[in-house]
Amino acid sequence: MSTSTAILKRADGAPAAGAQGNVGAVASWLFVCCALIFLMVVIGGITRLTLSGLSITEWKPVVGVLPPFSSADWAAEFAKYKQIPEYRLVHYAMSLDEFKTIYFWEYLHRLLGRLVGIAYGVPFTWFLRRRQLPRSLVLPLAGILLLGFGQGALGWYMVESGLADRTEVSHYRLVAHLVLALAVYAAILWVALGIVRRRPRQAVSVGWRRAAEAVILLVALTIAAGGLVAGTHAGLIYNTFPLMDGRLVPAGYDELQPLWLNWFENVAAVQFNHRMLAAATMTAVILLWAAGLRASLPSAARRALHAILAAAALQVALGISTLLLVVPIPLAVGHQAGAVVLLTTALVLRHTIRNAPRPRVPT
Repeated sequence: MSTSTAILKRADGAPAAGAQGNVGAVASWLFVCCALIFLMVVIGGITRLTLSGLSITEWKPVVGVLPPFSSADWAAEFAKYKQIPEYRLVHYAMSLDEFKTIYFWEYLHRLLGRLVGIAYGVPFTWFLRRRQLPRSLVLPLAGILLLGFGQGALGWYMVESGLADRTEVSHYRLVAHLVLALAVYAAILWVALGIVRRRPRQAVSVGWRRAAEAVILLVALTIAAGGLVAGTHAGLIYNTFPLMDGRLVPAGYDELQPLWLNWFENVAAVQFNHRMLAAATMTAVILLWAAGLRASLPSAARRALHAILAAAALQVALGISTLLLVVPIPLAVGHQAGAVVLLTTALVLRHTIRNAPRPRVPT
């Protein structure tokens, strides 16, 4: 996260209209990359929910672009899948046609990952060679490219954790994979916003900037906690709201020692923490929105406040519905997509009040 944070800070001063180079085309390229990453997060959610992520047991970045075509190719891929614990303990009765279905989702997810790499790397090289990138953006965009390479490697590292001794991937690696994907998304979005949005003319106090940053932090923590819920299948238990098995705090919250281990490996604690973080995020958004009604803010900031309130309310509704209905795939995927939308609105809000001058201290 530290690398992406540095990128965000560096890109905050990206030039707007009239800057060096064809910045309009650069902004369009970056927004397309954001859309592709958003789609990849959604497809990744479907891949996880359909238990498709381990269907391809090898990492072949180049030759893996082509799926199996012949019956012999499909039989060979299925034979490889039969060697891992997930098949022997979970999918032992799976037919070849059923295998093709889960293979499709993992193949699509990996193919989209390659497409994101091409969609980012090729235009970046082209703009760089033609000197159409503002100088202030070269290092941030190069840093994002490196993060993208790291995301690909981390994705395979995650898959590898489920091929030998487990029937699923490590939930720690799953969360790391999700967080890095969203860090890349956030960095690209921030740079793109810096290109298309002019600096606010109206001064906004530093307190608003800190409040917006606090909301971004809460959103990020809630998403990471949601990744732990997904990775531990904690959403399949305590399917009531607002209480958990008739209690505010579930009975088994602190059954593991040391205490902090419960936050990552105890399904009761993992779900409770996600609920509390979601409630804290919703509360913070409501308070910020209410304060914005009485404050003198730029019109763009007011619109962003309305957007983040709507996104947060929708995300809470999706989360509760997903829980009560025991994680149906369409709702669960919508909930994951909603997390990205909420993060987007939080970043846009912070961007509308960036670089506000500090108030002068009377002498």
